[in-house]
Amino acid sequence: MKAHKITTAPVPMRNVGPLKIVGDVVNDEVMVPLATYESPLWPSVGRGARVTKLAGGIRATLVDERMSRSILLEADNATEALTALNSIKSRLPEMNEVVSGSSRFAKLIDINSQIVANLIYLRLEFTTGDASGHNMVTHAADRLFPWILQQYPQLRYSSISANYCSDKKATAVNGILGRGKYVVTEVIIPRDLCRRRLKTTPEKVVDLNIKKNLIGTLIAGGLRSANAHYANMLLAFYMATGQDAANIIEGSQGVVHAEVRDGDLYFSATLPNLIMGTVGNGKGLAFVEDNLRMLGCKENREAGDNARRLAVICGATVLCGELSLLAAQTNPGELMESHLKLER
Repeated sequence: MKAHKITTAPVPMRNVGPLKIVGDVVNDEVMVPLATYESPLWPSVGRGARVTKLAGGIRATLVDERMSRSILLEADNATEALTALNSIKSRLPEMNEVVSGSSRFAKLIDINSQIVANLIYLRLEFTTGDASGHNMVTHAADRLFPWILQQYPQLRYSSISANYCSDKKATAVNGILGRGKYVVTEVIIPRDLCRRRLKTTPEKVVDLNIKKNLIGTLIAGGLRSANAHYANMLLAFYMATGQDAANIIEGSQGVVHAEVRDGDLYFSATLPNLIMGTVGNGKGLAFVEDNLRMLGCKENREAGDNARRLAVICGATVLCGELSLLAAQTNPGELMESHLKLER
């Protein structure tokens, strides 16, 4: 087969910010690269960045991290499946010895499962250092499969991927169990700042979040999701930093929460499925390396720290875009006026 020459597809990219972020993972101000064809996104996220900086910054918390790969095993019946499953779950240390032969960084931290008829859906959950971990966890699962079948000859191979992972799909399981980095970002916007810079009030933002993000998504049949446009910021951030863009499918499942506190606006964006890394596929391109360095995510740190920093910055970027858009939509005509001005 003839090899095809790899070329780059030009996507407009600009740096937005600075974003001020506070917390255990990141305590810094950073410019954020966003690659997108939707040009109004840059000034919108920029407005969110300016307002949140004036408010003292965005507090970002990394709640959890894990990458999953589910495998599918078969037994003769559900009784045999349950017996084998209970035994497998009790042997995590032995399984980790097998995993260590596949990678220096992969570590099996948990096992979740479902039995359907005679089928065992085994969701293996790993930490993966600074890599997003797609290939790393599949490689680890490939090592574990023959070990499991040797230890439990009553079981049979069905598939290396069972869709219970759940990779690049909008499912409930990822929000419940977590897949990738689980990031919560928060900010308190003083009432006066809300009026002057966002042209709205805390009450209007809270009201719209309930009626649009919560009720609107509910009647649309949304799945573990209540936000205005997470996907916009995620795609632009993923493209600029060399991530697998298809992961915005589960990444955009998240919840915006807003409330009035002592007259000010408390605003939060929760993102339980941020799948990203600072090494691996997509990171070799010069512009990606430059962007990761600008974000401070190519430093000599403990394995995993650069990826955690990247995820937290991404979560803060999403909050900026959500805040700006919701504020705009509280005012009739503002959203379309911005698009007409910037895109035509």
